[in-house]
Amino acid sequence: MPLLVGFIWYNPAVFGKAWMSMTGMTPEDGKKANMPLVFGLTFLFSFFIAMSLNFIVIHQWALGSIVANAQSQEATDMVNAFMAKFGNEFRTFKHGAFHGTLTGILFAFPVLAVPNMFEQKKWKLTFINAGYWVVCFALMGGVICQWM
Repeated sequence: MPLLVGFIWYNPAVFGKAWMSMTGMTPEDGKKANMPLVFGLTFLFSFFIAMSLNFIVIHQWALGSIVANAQSQEATDMVNAFMAKFGNEFRTFKHGAFHGTLTGILFAFPVLAVPNMFEQKKWKLTFINAGYWVVCFALMGGVICQWM
């Protein structure tokens, strides 16, 4: 998802020109990068993000962690009964996108904003980059919640 959204978000017709001017990047600078490595690591890091979002957007995971150490038949029966009754509750794209959006706003935005403030970067750059992650987290959360 980050690769797909990035192709659109950082396109010169969308936010690419503004991003390039604020970062000092040029199209020539982009051509100097080891793009297979950049895309490969982006894919790997996106997988890490998806793994983390999985536990944020699907609430049923919490029950398993609560009773994980019980190791009794009673705990197993309780989890199975709960999942049979509520396992598919709040498992929609809309619900996952909601929690992905909150994660983007309450986690990604501050993580990007703090160093940008100390580096005295323009707020516009922070909003461009944080907005990208909010959209990515929303879409990733929606997909994960709907189909996992």
